[in-house]
Amino acid sequence: MNRYFNPTKSDLFTFRSLNVKKYLAIGIMTSLFITACEDEVLPEAGSLADKTPPKAGFNYSADPSDHLIINFSNASISSTTYSWKFGDGGTSTSKNPSHTYSTEGTYTVSLTASDKLNASSSISNDIEILKPPLYEPFILEPSFEDGQLEGGTGDGRDSWRVSGGNRPEGMGGVIQITSGPVRTGKQAAKFPTNNERAGYQEVVVVKDHDYVVKFWYTMKTSPTGSLTISILNGPVSDPANVAGATIASKTVSDQSDANTYIEESIEFNSGDSDLIVIYFTNTDVESRVEDVSIDNK
Repeated sequence: MNRYFNPTKSDLFTFRSLNVKKYLAIGIMTSLFITACEDEVLPEAGSLADKTPPKAGFNYSADPSDHLIINFSNASISSTTYSWKFGDGGTSTSKNPSHTYSTEGTYTVSLTASDKLNASSSISNDIEILKPPLYEPFILEPSFEDGQLEGGTGDGRDSWRVSGGNRPEGMGGVIQITSGPVRTGKQAAKFPTNNERAGYQEVVVVKDHDYVVKFWYTMKTSPTGSLTISILNGPVSDPANVAGATIASKTVSDQSDANTYIEESIEFNSGDSDLIVIYFTNTDVESRVEDVSIDNK
């Protein structure tokens, strides 16, 4: 038996055909493998995982002009796109949106922050929308008593002074103080018959809000005269400008009993002013004023 293979021409042809087919198959498989790798976009050699994925976060505050308008401040990190849900059906994709709610209440606000690799982070917080407490204006030395200012100071009329000299050339000299008749305490403001004095006090208020000023007054039975309270839309130093600055005014003239105080009031809207002036003047008859107050309507 021949231990060595001695191929014939036919054997060599068969062998070569088999090897060509084998190499073609290997080539096709290699091509498929390379194509599959390109479609999958495998990470490059030495690439690192994202060490700064997005983290959602936000703060919020009510707008000074309207407590129903909420301004959101985005505190997210490593993010480029944002999706907000405001809890009332409203949405936004802005980074720092503002949203107007229809009413007070508690709303669940959600924020999803994403980056360019489509990684995302979400956060939800409850926010409570409350109507802010109404500012309560106040009057200094309202009953014209001594010691009503800070530290027990004040002579009952310090808060009612205005510079510029006596009326009518100036805004008015300082009011006088009387010990009788009085309604409460020991003192009241007095406006003598010469019409030179005035009570003037600046009061902080809220713009475009309704107020009522109340006061008690009495006046002598003669001569015939009156007492006027004016609400001015800001500080005034020239009496010629009083009429143009007047928001509201009221003149009273009950002279039936010089010893009995009568309550009166005047209502007004502050309009564009956040600082108004209460301005008392008299005409021809001695008048007294007590217990001045201002309240929200």
